[in-house]
Formats: sequence, structure tokens, C-alpha cells
Amino acid sequence: MPSKPFADSGRVTHLVFFRDDVSRPALFVVTMAGVTPDFLGHLMDEHAAALVLYARQWCSAPEDVVQEAFIKLMAQPSTPANVVPWLYRVVRNAALSAARSARRRAYHETVAAAQAPAWFAPSEGVGLDAQAATTALQGLPLEQRETIVAHLWGGLTFEQIAELTGSSSSTTHRWYLAGLSALRERLKVPCRNKPTIPS
Repeated sequence: MPSKPFADSGRVTHLVFFRDDVSRPALFVVTMAGVTPDFLGHLMDEHAAALVLYARQWCSAPEDVVQEAFIKLMAQPSTPANVVPWLYRVVRNAALSAARSARRRAYHETVAAAQAPAWFAPSEGVGLDAQAATTALQGLPLEQRETIVAHLWGGLTFEQIAELTGSSSSTTHRWYLAGLSALRERLKVPCRNKPTIPS
């Protein structure tokens, strides 16, 4: 976690940079009143890996939890009396909180998915099984599924889909043909005219 000090009313202040994704670094301004940069570096070198391992037993993003704990330490008005136990307590509380949030999110997503309307309306006549078609469509790679839905149900041309996805029309056409082929195979629906996928 690289940082760069600058003066702020007699207190040591650091800009802390870390990446929350590849495209943009996040920037935090943290005022360090009681923790010196050298001491912080020493704590991170000595305890960060163990703290990550400790947090991993509760949450799926232990590195984030540990990073937040060090940021909270830097923001303390004075250094806690027992810094290492303090870090473990903060990491434990944050990891448990993250785990609770993840469980709630998973529960709400499951409930929402169960209540979501079917992708296909059931037909009265002979045709595709709506549930089987939904499952097969959901099993396709994202680009194939997106292209098929946009073309068949959205009525978009391959040129419009290419613009939407940031690809070429020939690529979207290949995705479409590959997706249809996979759907036919999964649903065991024969094709009278075998499409050829251009290379």
C-alpha cells in the first residue's frame, strides 16, 4: 500500500493509494496522529499475512478487511496501548460483519431469483420446455447469451449488438451461431440447416 506524506497543520498526513480494481486506483487521505509510517510498515510486515489468514475463516475478502483495519489504525487519534490485539479485534469484527453482509446479500439474491419471472412464457402446444430453455440459456457464456437475447428477443441487428458490446459485427455473429449451436445440443433440438461458424 504505497503512501506519500504531506504536511497538514503539524500532523503527519498520508495519501494512501491502493487498487480496488485494475482500471482506477482508490485514494484515501488519512491523518496519522499516533502511528508513524515506520511503525505502520513494521506492523504490516510482521502481522498483515497472519491477519489475512485470521480474517479468511469468516469472510471471502480478507485482504480488504485487513487493509481497512490498518486504515482505521492510522486514523486513530492516538496509538492503541496494545496495537496487535487491537488489530486482531478490528479485523475480527470487520470480517464477521462482512460475512453477515455476504450472507444477507446471498439470501436476498436467492429470494429475488426465485421470485423473478420466467424468461420464457410456457406454451400450450408442443415446443420447448421453458425451464430447460432458461437453464440452457443461462449456461451459455455471457457474450453468447447476451447476443442471442439481444438479437432474438430484442430485435437488434448484429451491428447494433457489436456497438453495444464493443466488438465487431462478425464477432457477434460468431457468438450468436455458437450460442445457438450450444442451445440445440443442450436441448437436443435438431437443426435442419447446420450453420457454419466463420473462422
